[in-house]
Amino acid sequence: MYPGTHAATTPDKPAIVRPASGETVTFGQLDDSSTRIAHLLRDELGLVPGDTVAIVSDNDLRVFDVYWAAIRSGMYVTAVNHHLTPAEVNYILTDCDAKALFAGTAVAEAVSKAAEIPALADATRRIAWGDGIDGFSDYETVKAAASAEPLTDQPRGTDMLYSSGTTGRPKGIKPLLPQAQVDEEPDLMSLVFGPVYGFDTDTVYLSPAPVYHAAPLRYCAMVNALGGTVVLMDRFEPEAALKLIQDYRVTHSQWVPTMFVRMLKLADEVRGKYDVSSMKVAIHAAAPCPAEVKKAMIDWWGPVINEYYAATEAAGVTLIGSQDSLDRPGSVGRAVLGVVHICDDEGADLPVGEVGTVYFERDEMPFAYHNDPDKTAAAQHPKHDNWATTGDLGYLDDDGFLYLTDRKAFVIISGGVNIYPQEAENVLINHPAVYDVGVIGLPDDDLGEVATGFVQLVDGVDATDELAAELIEFAKADLAAYKVPRDIRFIEELPRTPTGKLVKGDLRKQILGG
Repeated sequence: MYPGTHAATTPDKPAIVRPASGETVTFGQLDDSSTRIAHLLRDELGLVPGDTVAIVSDNDLRVFDVYWAAIRSGMYVTAVNHHLTPAEVNYILTDCDAKALFAGTAVAEAVSKAAEIPALADATRRIAWGDGIDGFSDYETVKAAASAEPLTDQPRGTDMLYSSGTTGRPKGIKPLLPQAQVDEEPDLMSLVFGPVYGFDTDTVYLSPAPVYHAAPLRYCAMVNALGGTVVLMDRFEPEAALKLIQDYRVTHSQWVPTMFVRMLKLADEVRGKYDVSSMKVAIHAAAPCPAEVKKAMIDWWGPVINEYYAATEAAGVTLIGSQDSLDRPGSVGRAVLGVVHICDDEGADLPVGEVGTVYFERDEMPFAYHNDPDKTAAAQHPKHDNWATTGDLGYLDDDGFLYLTDRKAFVIISGGVNIYPQEAENVLINHPAVYDVGVIGLPDDDLGEVATGFVQLVDGVDATDELAAELIEFAKADLAAYKVPRDIRFIEELPRTPTGKLVKGDLRKQILGG
């Protein structure tokens, strides 16, 4: 399924609505626009199946014109976080070998250096919507000039999204390209989540998160594919989200636990103003959800709260519903994609209840890290090349329910966003006052965790509030704001092994007292 299927039967039905701007895109319009952009990519720019199209944008409806143009042309789509610095954006654009770049005026700064990339040096390959970006072609102009003839060959493409590793360098997660036409083989999301959560043509899906993230992009595309309607928020605001649920009679939605927390913190009279009874399925993922928060949401919205555990890599998926969450606090559910194995450091399966590395067994390795065979090999089981891990630790109970005991090595999850501490450490260590530095996540009632930097100063330098503020500004010069520690604390000495490895677990115990 894809939007063209529904354009043929319900052309005037809303495919995507953007309440903040009042815009609506119908299935007929989405089919026409994506057809024209597909012709632009193929006929004018000469792209072929397997090439990559990059998108840097806020939550603009035209993202999905480009997304579906690439998907129905056998190409990869790379959506890039527009909060990154121009240098960080250019790294991803270069690494993914983007042959075309689409961007919105609102994120002009993020793509301000894109012309420096040889593959994108020609302005015809840099296309902007909105009020325009200097040096970019105008989106509406090139779309209008492109052919609207139906596409006779539509090989299914897929996304290639980037997830930063603990080394600090983003890594591209490159799935295998499907070997079928776009109307012959459903996407993985539609196969796995569609039937379980009841996504169909009657679905009204609220998406409160940025579409450069994997889950929002993929879920919105799944709703397009299955013929439902996406209600796309520009950004999450707790009361506004409740109003949209009421006004659009939303049936499905997806959240991160921080959003639950912020809605629960609204005054009772505010929460009581809105009718959320239309909600059939409220999905959450991306970060651990405290059991008491989940229970409070179930008490408020009813048994519609569902959690899944997965990753951008799509190595495997577990699901858990409301009742099982109440019965098994802390579990992320049982596998619906792949077979879960808990293994020790040598790769041997561990008994029920013992903690080890979480692997998913699939028919074949479902992804590779683009341009990084070593990282791909590290994600594979030492004895089974069709078992993959993203580095999480956990255990299984007697009924096959998975419990996670740790996250990827040292990753901080703040408000559902992954922060990789080494990126900030690599910047802060260059400050002349810094002798040693470590960044860890500390508990926060609102965001779950906040990144906090612990700095050992060079002898003779005084620890002051002014220096802490200076270090934060120093980091902001090279990093996107969300990667910068919220707080800098000074410490006499960081715990390291004799070989120089920073023992973050010991640092956490030292700060939290156990």
